[in-house]
Amino acid sequence: MTTLTEVNGDYVLDAARTRIGFVARHRMATRVRGRFDVFEGAVRLDSDDPARSTAWLTIQANSIETGDRRRDAQLRKSFLDAPAHPVITFVATAVERTGTTTFAVTGDLTIRGVTHPVTVPFELTHVDDDVTFTATLPIDRSRWQVNWNAATTLLVSPTVLLDLQVTASPRG
Repeated sequence: MTTLTEVNGDYVLDAARTRIGFVARHRMATRVRGRFDVFEGAVRLDSDDPARSTAWLTIQANSIETGDRRRDAQLRKSFLDAPAHPVITFVATAVERTGTTTFAVTGDLTIRGVTHPVTVPFELTHVDDDVTFTATLPIDRSRWQVNWNAATTLLVSPTVLLDLQVTASPRG
């Protein structure tokens, strides 16, 4: 295992070993877990000056999967409005080291054409030739207008927990 201080270079996301997931809570106390299956992204790591590190992620909104085809279709159409807004994006604007293997990545998250800044608290969990980062981040989906109608506002919590397990391999 290598430490963050020894990691430099350009990396691309390994889709087979990366999970872009979420958990939403229904007001009836159930949880819906899901993921996005189609995405791409890259990171540039600079261990000497983490502020010079960068990252970006593009997710295909139509690739949402929860295990229920009918619910997935409703999420694509009414919640994410995937026909009009086919991609969800994150572009890092700042990276700050917060510990030996932890850092905060601030960036612009765009969903449904609405952009807001978020700060993601990533932890470096493994480094070899590849790097693996994990993070969980609660977001308020209503800030991005991810809602269907007034009834879903009452039945589904506005807080969605993003669950990220990102593995990236050296570019090249």
